[in-house]
Amino acid sequence: MELHNVWFVLIAVLWIGYFFLEGFDFGIGVLTKLLARDRTEKRVLINTIGPVWDGNEVWLLTAGGATFAAFPEWYATLFSGFYLPLLLILVCLIVRGVAFEYRAKRPEENWQRNWEQAIFWTSLIPAVLWGVAFGNIVRGVKIDERKEYVGTLFDLLNPYTILGGLVTLGLFTFHGAVFAALKTVGDIRVRARALALKLGLATAVLALGFLLWTQADKGDTGSLVALVVSVAALVGAIGAIKAGREGWSFALSGVTIAAAFAMLFLTLFPNVMPSSLDPAWSLTVTNASSSPYTLTIMTWCAAIATPLVLLYQGWTYWVFRKRIGTQHIADAAH
Repeated sequence: MELHNVWFVLIAVLWIGYFFLEGFDFGIGVLTKLLARDRTEKRVLINTIGPVWDGNEVWLLTAGGATFAAFPEWYATLFSGFYLPLLLILVCLIVRGVAFEYRAKRPEENWQRNWEQAIFWTSLIPAVLWGVAFGNIVRGVKIDERKEYVGTLFDLLNPYTILGGLVTLGLFTFHGAVFAALKTVGDIRVRARALALKLGLATAVLALGFLLWTQADKGDTGSLVALVVSVAALVGAIGAIKAGREGWSFALSGVTIAAAFAMLFLTLFPNVMPSSLDPAWSLTVTNASSSPYTLTIMTWCAAIATPLVLLYQGWTYWVFRKRIGTQHIADAAH
């Protein structure tokens, strides 16, 4: 396999890893308003991701950096054409990180409530916009013969991409609800399971419609397999959470997200950004990639660094694996 194809696969894996991990992060942020009944329960939810949320975002930095280095034309066209949505995502991620750290710095109720509102909105908005962005990448955007985006912001909003945004919001919130059930004890765990069941059923309808639309428009045999895996995993996750098997449900909801985004990348290849104006103007893994020498150096660096990062992040999740509940918050406050 040629190196530019290898790096397309690696970038796909990085994005899938990001959405698998950051997906439940975003879901927990949304659930601080949908699931938590009071400030103590909000703190429980926030504490479930407290040790890991910043590590999850490393996957985004790595995916962006790998895209810049391996496919500079793709990076340039993507970040110039999607400038405002990606800037909004970046601002949300910055404010979200500050909100996690600053929420408990002062005891005033208004101070904490405002930061909790920030956590909710800065989790919900990126969850939607990532779906819109990837929907546009797969569907194709207005790229001219100079490989430059010539559309407008409103060209990025259409029924297909809006449905994609609703699907990612639903998948991430369901993933977060399952994670909340997996990481908590007591009444909040019971309610998280009940909410996850409702979210899973609603998300299944949206996801099935979006994936079938994608398959009908651009799919092949490989994407069809990914579609079947994604839908089957989502059904399994719903069944597992109904049976009270949170661990299995979380694993299967993660497979759902991974297979869904794998399907998008399978329908995209060998393009990286299709042109809706003329297929000949599309950015591909060939015309958007860096030199073979650059890709070779990147491959060696990735081979050395990636296992170390995975081991460290896996160790972090193992150390903070225990469940928490409102009683732990009361003890800590005392």
